[in-house]
Amino acid sequence: MAHVAPTSHRRGAHASHRGDRTDGPIQPTTWLGLTFALIFGLVLTARSHVGVHAAGVTLLAMLLPLTLVVFGIALRRGHGSTKAALSTVIAVALIILSFLL
Repeated sequence: MAHVAPTSHRRGAHASHRGDRTDGPIQPTTWLGLTFALIFGLVLTARSHVGVHAAGVTLLAMLLPLTLVVFGIALRRGHGSTKAALSTVIAVALIILSFLL
């Protein structure tokens, strides 16, 4: 007789977390974390050591697309804390100005 595995370990079907609009607005800690990381990337790019400068550029290159995605999500779900979102906007503006000037 063939062995049949018990079904108690199987999980039932559940809705995906994607597309769920009940998550609410962006948390202030998300905005402040992005702001801190962006400013930290600016500090690293200001250093004269080649490796540290490259690490800062790499950090900023990874964070800018992520920040743009968070802004896009904030348009759909709400920005949460206005002051925290504004701090991130200012940090992104500083980065753009530093690369342009």
